[in-house]
Amino acid sequence: MTEKTRIYLVRHGEIAGSEIFRYHGQADVPLTPKGVDQYHQLAKRLQDKPVSACYTSDLSRCTRGADIICAGFGIKPHSRRELREMSFGSWEGMSWQELEKRFPDEWHARLADLVNYRAPGGENLLDLSNRVMPAIHEIEGRHRGEEVVVVAHGGVNRVILLNIIGAPHSSLFKIEQDYGCLNIIDYYADGNSVVRLLNG
Repeated sequence: MTEKTRIYLVRHGEIAGSEIFRYHGQADVPLTPKGVDQYHQLAKRLQDKPVSACYTSDLSRCTRGADIICAGFGIKPHSRRELREMSFGSWEGMSWQELEKRFPDEWHARLADLVNYRAPGGENLLDLSNRVMPAIHEIEGRHRGEEVVVVAHGGVNRVILLNIIGAPHSSLFKIEQDYGCLNIIDYYADGNSVVRLLNG
């Protein structure tokens, strides 16, 4: 059997104000009590796994959960800025409805070109992928033969999963990532990779 790295890829728990969809991006939005509980449930699900390391976005909705998960393994999470959510620049904190009302032309331009459009001062999906994927490949290469937790965001996770299955970035929203979900990915030393669990 070819040596592999198993990554338990987690989306952060529920965040405050999640009942209205907003482009939070890299704003540091707090977890709800339910979001904290989702991390404790994830910790229980992973408690029997031989996890040797944990990497997390440096935003608090991820670092707090990484601390919860890591407590059971006696390890400390490594904070990585590269794992932050996509930046939406001046749009951060705004809802879809607000953007459609205030910036209708820009809003429709994004809907028409999800991959290439950048909100003012922000990133597009190619920027996000070019930031995230080198970090993921570094992590899986560094921990060959080990099992690792990565705590990140909906957009980040979708980009990672699309990369593995060879789907275009335009398929981003064909993959669901619920708050507090778990994905399991095996990266093999021969270059192959497999999604074992999606949005579990």
